Amino acid sequence: MKWIAYLILAALCVGSFLYFESSVNEQNKIKDRVKLLQLVQERDEENDQEIAKLKTEAESIGNQKIFGGILLTFLGAGVAGILFVTLVLPMLAHRVAHLVYDSGEALEKDAMHDARSLVAQGEYEQAIEAFRLAAVNDPLNRLPWVEIARIQRGHLEDPDAAILTLRTALESQEWQVNDAAFLLFRLAELYDEERQDRSTAASIMQQVIDEFPETRHSANARHKLHTWGIV
Repeated sequence: MKWIAYLILAALCVGSFLYFESSVNEQNKIKDRVKLLQLVQERDEENDQEIAKLKTEAESIGNQKIFGGILLTFLGAGVAGILFVTLVLPMLAHRVAHLVYDSGEALEKDAMHDARSLVAQGEYEQAIEAFRLAAVNDPLNRLPWVEIARIQRGHLEDPDAAILTLRTALESQEWQVNDAAFLLFRLAELYDEERQDRSTAASIMQQVIDEFPETRHSANARHKLHTWGIV
């Protein structure tokens, strides 16, 4: 369906260009005819009337040419925007991702790159499947799970699905401390901001304190509880 829309837009661009070109050619022919009539030495009333008629017709075609030019400009901008979103933007996103994650993080796998490209194109369900594949290929990487939850919460407006994703991630394996704490904080955030369930969010923060005592994660959890007026 998406490619049909692209083909229709491309056809409209071609049609607009042909319409514009036809208007230019027709206007030039009329101008040439007017010049020839104006060069006639023995001008009469009939010639003057034809010249006036041709000038009016040329002006009308000029207006059509302006309309065709505006239409061609808008359609051309639309095609350029689609090409930018589908081709250029994914490449830029991939480049930026490498710059961000190359320092201390593993390079993105091909599946992660494909998933980010799909997000840039607005193909959110397909992007989720690609991130799931990335999670299978790199089970110690928390990023695919986080990206899936982000899409579900932000783009699909389904916070319950995002919560389920993070809980599934937490239960899927034994995570390193930093990764587990990160996922728990994101889960508490969802409960607090999306479900307005601060009680559950607070219990998750307490879980961080109990499971990772004497760490910065525990300190951050205590601070969050204090901010909520619970501790």
